[in-house]
This record gives sequence, structure tokens and C-alpha cells, in this order.
Amino acid sequence: MSPSSGPVLARFCAPDLVALVVGFRDALRANQGALNRLNVYPVPDGDTGTNMALTLESVVEEIERAAKAAGVSMDEADMITVCQAISHGSLMGARGNSGVILSQILRGIAGGCRALHEVGPIDFATALSSAATAAYAAVMKPIEGTILTVVRSAAEGASDAAGRSEALLGVLVASRDRAAEALAQTPELLPVLKAAGVVDAGGAGFLLLVDAALALVDGRTVPAVDAPAAPLGENDGLVVGTGGSHHQGGRYGGGLDVAALRYEVMYFLEAPDESIPGFKDVWAAIGDSIVVVGGEGLWNCHIHTDDIGAAVEAAVDIGRPRKIRVTDLLEQVEEERWVREATGDSVVDEPPHVHEPCETAVVAVATGDGIRRLFLSLGVQRIVAGGQSMNPSTAQLLEAVDAAPADSVVILPNNKNIIAVAEQVAPLTSKSVRVIATKGITEGLAAAMQYDPQGAVDANATAMRSAATSVVSGEITVAVRDSTCDAGPIHEGDHLGLTRDGGIEVVAASLVETATKLLDRLIGADHEIVTVIEGDGASVATTRQITEWIADHRPDVVAEVHHGGQPLYPYLFGVE
Repeated sequence: MSPSSGPVLARFCAPDLVALVVGFRDALRANQGALNRLNVYPVPDGDTGTNMALTLESVVEEIERAAKAAGVSMDEADMITVCQAISHGSLMGARGNSGVILSQILRGIAGGCRALHEVGPIDFATALSSAATAAYAAVMKPIEGTILTVVRSAAEGASDAAGRSEALLGVLVASRDRAAEALAQTPELLPVLKAAGVVDAGGAGFLLLVDAALALVDGRTVPAVDAPAAPLGENDGLVVGTGGSHHQGGRYGGGLDVAALRYEVMYFLEAPDESIPGFKDVWAAIGDSIVVVGGEGLWNCHIHTDDIGAAVEAAVDIGRPRKIRVTDLLEQVEEERWVREATGDSVVDEPPHVHEPCETAVVAVATGDGIRRLFLSLGVQRIVAGGQSMNPSTAQLLEAVDAAPADSVVILPNNKNIIAVAEQVAPLTSKSVRVIATKGITEGLAAAMQYDPQGAVDANATAMRSAATSVVSGEITVAVRDSTCDAGPIHEGDHLGLTRDGGIEVVAASLVETATKLLDRLIGADHEIVTVIEGDGASVATTRQITEWIADHRPDVVAEVHHGGQPLYPYLFGVE
């Protein structure tokens, strides 16, 4: 990272702090994919870069909002306004474990700068030390080899240089050097990183903050993150702990492999500050990767757990949880692997109609090239990537709605977890928006069959909603662990037949047996068509056996087969 020959900035004022945040956001955007490829810890779900970038997007948006409320531009906002916006924006916009820890780092820096008119070398070193302290305090059981190690080392380097009366540039160079050394050592501290041959993704993301500061001070270029060119193999990065914390007891009885924890639960908690230590103790008994940040009655809470109910009840006992988000970590890991490893014809060409003005447009959520092509062939204008575990944000749906070539838009969420997010879009846009509560792809396709681009939005919504509710949906997936259900015991590798509303209906070792038993329950005497959508894990031979079963056992029903290419689910069924 070579310095420029231009002027060197001696102190940060408020506009410089804004420029630093924007530069950090841009660096995260540019390196998002590389950070995702480094991500094997706490779970190899490939989302660290995405979560850190989205967190910074929220910070920049909050600065813009705060400046506008003050009647000035971002460059004209004072230090108090900027620092308050950084603190609030990072708290409210934090995504995932890495984003929550990063938010506390940013809040620490903002707190250290808030009372100052200008930030000199000693001030910056002090603020960075506050950030490191805040980050460690946010994590229940800090563990070295994560972003915590890197930010602490950066703060130590800055403090040492400031103690030697170095100028701001010297403080930043020393901070960067110490942070880079710590990042390089993370594989020695965490075996999971060493086994995968990578450094910690969160630490690499934080280093971009110091790089962005150096770029601001003397104009040097922010270096790219060094990451594997290809996704990690399925057996790389076996998890032994959590990002920033490690569970040592609780009801699990000893050291806990994070792979055993199924769900990531996040929410905002309105509760008295004095109740938070007890809340953390409750959470320590039910999960891991616990990060709780905030203050003054509002907290951003993150945990990995198997007990979703207990994780939420702990909040209800002391206050009010809101914006609850639950992610299935095991499915997210597999889905992210599938998406990253997709090759060949992974890009779907857009037909001309997606840009042609119409009366009502449609935005659909989908994953899998075949499914995207099906929606586009039915006239849908915008496809937002997403599925069971990769839920798009309200902002992503809003962007698609605003980009659609019509003043009225119908949204097809195509997953029960995305419906509530989709319903938040309407108040945020000037367009007329209707959400059809499609819980699966087959319901979405049935709705899209009734779509009329020149029809009014309410007429479209009525017809599409009726079509979606008339579909009986089912799907096949594979068990990732031993368990039990009303249908019987489940063993890892079993195929599961699920209905859209009724849960697990069939458990069997054979994919064909599972599919045919599920169809036997789904297809009624008045049904005429079965739509079969092939996904990852389907085969020509298996599909033939399924369609032959339909012909033999439901001779009056026509089977329509489509290649969807969706991850996690070898077959999706829609019965009409």
C-alpha cells in the first residue's frame, strides 16, 4: 500500500469522518465477495462481507438522514450530528454476528470523537482503544483469533505511536501494521482457520477501516483483500467455536461445536439497561455466539441457539423484542455453498419485457436459474435473489419495486419468512404495492400464471391471490441431523416430505419413496395438474419414476416437469 505524494491530512474534522465512513463502506463493497470466501467462522455461511457491507450502508444512510433533518449536506454536518448518526445507524443496521460486533467498534469510535471539533493522533488512538474495549464488552465469552484480536492490536499500535508523539499518519501506519500482523496470526489462534487456510474474515473486514483512513489521510490506494479464488470445500472449516465467543458450559455440558446450533436469532430489545446482565446470563445457558450491544434502553441482540422460543422469551421477560429475525444456519451454509459454487449457465438473460412500461409490474423472489426463467417467461419484470435461508432485506425488495417499469407493483415473496419483509415495502415507496402471501415457489408460479401486465393492480392482486391459494404445495429436502417428528424418527441423510403448512409428512431413506408418499397425500380426487420442479439432487431417472407413479396411481392427473435448479430441495410440487 504505497502512500501518495500529495498533501497529508493532520487531523480529522466532521466532513473527514463522513468521508472515512463512506470510504470504508466502498471498500467493503469492493471486497465483499473476497470476505465472504474467507468466512468459515463461526459458521461457513459466506456472509461476513455481505453483513459488514450492509451494516455500513445503514450507517451512511443514517448520516444522510441526520444531515437532511438538520438542513445541511453530509459534508456540512457537525461532529455531534455525524457521531450520533454513526452510533445509531450502526446499532439499528447491524447484520449478523460480524455486523453486530462491527457496530460496537463504530460506536466506540464515534463516542471517542463526539465531543471533539477535530480528531488528532492521540484522540484517534483513544477512540480506537474505546472501540476495542466496547467490542470485547459486547461479546459474552471473547475468544482470540477473531475481529476482536485485530481491533485490539490496531488500538495498541495506535496508542504506542501516539505515545511517541507520532503525527496522525504515523499513528495510522502503526495501527495498520499491528492489525495486519494480528490478522496474519489468526490461523494460529483458531484451528478452524488454519485448517481452511484462511485468515479471519471479520478481522480482514476491519482492516479495511484502517486502510480507508490511510487513503483519506495521504491518498494511498486501499489494497484488495487476499482471499481464495474458489469457494472452500465442503469439509473445510469445521467449526469449533463462534465469532468472538466460545461456549464453555450451559445445558450442553462442555465445549460446544457451533455446527450443533441450528438457528441464528436477532432482534432489537427495548429494556432497562440494568436488566441486560441477567438477560445475558439467561442466553448463556441456551446458546452461543452471543453479542448484545446498545444502551439507553435499546439493544441489538444476537445469538446462535437451538431454542428459538427461549431466546425470545428471555426478552419478553424484561422488555419488548421487535424486528425478530430467525435464520436456519445449517440451511444457510448449504444454500450459500450451492450459490457460490454455481457454474455454467448461472446468468439468466433478461427478456425485453422487463424494461417495457406497463400498468402493473411483478417482483418475485427466487433462487435457481430454472425458476428465474420460469418467472420471467410468465411476464415477471424483476427477480430478487432469495430463499428459505437467504431472505432478502426490505431495502432489496424496495430497490426492485422502484426499478420495475410500472407505477403499480405486485410482490411475490415465495417464502413464508419473506412475507412480513415484503409487507414493509409499500409505506416506503410512492408506487402502489400489493403483496401476495405466496409461501412457496409453486404458489408463486400459479399466481404469475394469472398476471396481466396491462391490468389494474387490484384486479391482478385478486386473480393472483386466488390462484396462489388454490395450489396444494409440497417439497422434498434432506435431513442434516438425527431428530424426530410426528412422522417418526429422522436420521441424518433421510429424505423429508413437507407440506407448505403441515410440516413434515413423510420420512424415508429413498428419494422416490418420499416423493411418491408425499404426492399420495397431496393429490386429491378433484386435482388435474401436478407441477414438478427439479432442484439440486434431482435426476432424470428419479423424475421418471415419480411421473410414472403419477401416471399409474393418478391417471387423470397430468404431470408437468420443469427444471428449477433450486438448492436444498430436490423437488418442489404444486398440485392444482
